[in-house]
Amino acid sequence: MANRKEVAKLAGVSEATVSRVLNGIGPMKESTRDRVLEAAKRLNYELNAVASSFARGKSGNLGVVLPYVPKVHLFSTYYYSELLSGIGEAVRSKGYGLLLLFRDPASVYDYISLYRTQRVDACIVLGASAVPSEMVGINQLAEERLPFCVMDQRFDNPLVSIVAADHEQGSYEAVKHIINKGYRKIGFLNGSPQYSNSQDRLLGYRRALQEVGIQLDESIRYEGNYSRTSGTQAASTVYRDLNKLDAIFVGNDRMAIGLMQGLRGLGCSLPDDLKVVAYDDSDAASLAEPPLTTVKVPFFEMGRLAAEKLLSQLTDKDSEVSVINEKLQTELIVRKSSGN
Repeated sequence: MANRKEVAKLAGVSEATVSRVLNGIGPMKESTRDRVLEAAKRLNYELNAVASSFARGKSGNLGVVLPYVPKVHLFSTYYYSELLSGIGEAVRSKGYGLLLLFRDPASVYDYISLYRTQRVDACIVLGASAVPSEMVGINQLAEERLPFCVMDQRFDNPLVSIVAADHEQGSYEAVKHIINKGYRKIGFLNGSPQYSNSQDRLLGYRRALQEVGIQLDESIRYEGNYSRTSGTQAASTVYRDLNKLDAIFVGNDRMAIGLMQGLRGLGCSLPDDLKVVAYDDSDAASLAEPPLTTVKVPFFEMGRLAAEKLLSQLTDKDSEVSVINEKLQTELIVRKSSGN
């Protein structure tokens, strides 16, 4: 691979001039600029993005800000691991660095200082919710028009960049699948309501029921927090309501697996006594007993897309910071838990 010295020799200029041209620093004769760019092209010389950023007073880092939750192993969860893998793939391909940062969800996080101190050039926020302390920090980022993106969480502020999945449609298709199999009494175990994707799942659930004239029964709606433990804890209540249920739609695979384990412990035979449809299509879904019918969410692609969009804004000198608004489609994966 060619180096800067070879580019300088071919162009007939100093290495410092090569650096200035490729980093866009200072005034430069057009003829000199053209010679350097032509030499770099002929030698297939690629400017290191991190070194370039430092030359322009930038960090060369894409920041990823995650919530710190004691005793919760975020990196072992399918949701976070897939998003981070997608982000990492984009960062690697662009030659940037990745800086992981943790925030306290109960406090306002000072995102602005990350840019002011040049720790990051842009950031992606994972696990955000609609609690006031988190909304303040996100809105500050939007007002400053800094390059950032929130993953999978909607905000009312139109200046907030978002990459998400179409959870309303995914949930609609999951519940419609149960209805099409002839079941009418369909419960719903959802996640925490402060997450917009929980609200979207509820909208999809309601739409599927209303479309065929099934009245919403609030007594068979249950709430967890997307953890397997909360699914296990819901099992006793769901078991008590089995006479009111043909099937249940669960907001993610982890809760569904916990629920099924809890129900089996109480003597249920699944899917004979209760049909279960879940959400995410995590690695554990196909290994569950019975294997889970679930909605596949493209978390890896979402993470990669968010990072690519942000890094393109940083590396393209003609690009301005613009609002990102992307919604990716989901896919229903049918297995044994929803019945034959």
